[in-house]
Amino acid sequence: MVDKIVLDVSDLRIDFHTEQGKIRAVDQVDFQLKKGRILGIAGESGCGKSVTALSIMRLLPKPVSRIVKGRALYNDQNIYDLPVSDMRSIRGKKISMIFQEPMTALNPVHGIGKQLIEIYKLHFPGLSYREMAAASLKMLRKVGIPDPDKVMKKYPHHLSGGMRQRIMIAMSLACEPDILIADEPTTALDVTVQAQILDLIRSFQAKSNMSVILITHDLGVIAENCDDVVVMYAGRIAEKADALTLFKYPRHPYTIGLLKSIPSLAGEPKTILPTIKGNVPSLQDMPDGCRFASRCPVAEEICKKKVPGQRSMGHNHTAACHLADTKFFEKKGFI
Repeated sequence: MVDKIVLDVSDLRIDFHTEQGKIRAVDQVDFQLKKGRILGIAGESGCGKSVTALSIMRLLPKPVSRIVKGRALYNDQNIYDLPVSDMRSIRGKKISMIFQEPMTALNPVHGIGKQLIEIYKLHFPGLSYREMAAASLKMLRKVGIPDPDKVMKKYPHHLSGGMRQRIMIAMSLACEPDILIADEPTTALDVTVQAQILDLIRSFQAKSNMSVILITHDLGVIAENCDDVVVMYAGRIAEKADALTLFKYPRHPYTIGLLKSIPSLAGEPKTILPTIKGNVPSLQDMPDGCRFASRCPVAEEICKKKVPGQRSMGHNHTAACHLADTKFFEKKGFI
């Protein structure tokens, strides 16, 4: 049985206009989100993960940003071509998002109850105020908020980071969306709370067969929670595969470097952890060829001159590398 594709992003290119000139933050990004699956988008800060997510929600800042090219098909409609009125009926109801920092996402001058009820006012105007309040309380109970009646009357600053993130999850899932975008949902939370938040998202996903895009820089989070993975580097996709394949058979030097840098209990004690040398190139001064070439331990002359396309490494597995070949990497002693 072929998995249904609920979101198909292809050839996405996004420019930002800055004081220093035009920069391309996202370049030639392609991926597909399948029904009932969790897609992880991984990569270090500034690689374009959040910009890609915001573009799907049509929340990129205007007029400094512009979608130059590309499409995002949802129910056979290109999200980027929809009128603002149609997008408002999709955003929050069909495609919802948990933002990276709940303290800035929640309005500090309005109570939790008012902000939750606002969602039902917008998307279910036929409900009475009492029904909206009851639905809001039900959602707070679902996300594990103790004493929801009291929390409804509180303001965001009265709550801990974990509680605020649970509120954000309740708000994003209130309309039972088809797609949930979780942008680093565990940022600034302690490890125990991180696990609880991720378990909560996974639980809702399993119960409703919802599709999830989980954005993170933590490969451990990807390994535990995701079915499919997209690895981004400097605005482009480095590698795509299902999670098991990517962790077992990585084919892009950047992915291999990331996996090598993860601490392991099987490693030799008191040894220096491998790192990826160098820095990400500036978006204002990108190299002509592969953007990872200056940091790649196996780069050849072609890597510095020619942009690599996505090469097939097997079923649903691609890597943007001229040298993505197991024998080559083994010969170089890289894997």
